[in-house]
Amino acid sequence: MIALTPERPEHGPAIERLLDQAFGEARRHKTCQRLRDGRAPLRDLSLVAIADDALVGTVRLWPVLAGGRRALMLGPLAVDARWREQGVGSKLMDEALKRTRAAGERAVLLVGDAPYYQRFGFEQTKTGGLWLPGPVKPKRFLAREFTPEALGGARGPVMALAA
Repeated sequence: MIALTPERPEHGPAIERLLDQAFGEARRHKTCQRLRDGRAPLRDLSLVAIADDALVGTVRLWPVLAGGRRALMLGPLAVDARWREQGVGSKLMDEALKRTRAAGERAVLLVGDAPYYQRFGFEQTKTGGLWLPGPVKPKRFLAREFTPEALGGARGPVMALAA
């Protein structure tokens, strides 16, 4: 059985091992990593999945300014290879988005596979006027609004915001 719980500082080493397993060294050079370097994720909204006392999944959220508007950047989402295709990623996403909305956040951004994230309400239509601090394929830069027009007409860079 999988239990979801908010991320705590002591989860850090296990999360790093999972992220290395899932993404390898290349993860440290991705554009979104520039928004995360030297910062801690929002602990109340970032989640881990625990099974048999082992951390088997993670999803993190980070505060950003997107064209001058507060939003959250989601990522990375990772699941241990032995637990993939068992719905762990979907459970993490559903719960993280539920908590994010309940916390009063207006929008979430991410860079990822559109066919996967569309089922969670993410789309490319709200990110056209925004840019990240490095290269990203536009079709992978997605957003979900919880408040209508939270990102409507937003133009400018996505920048790290202190929690």
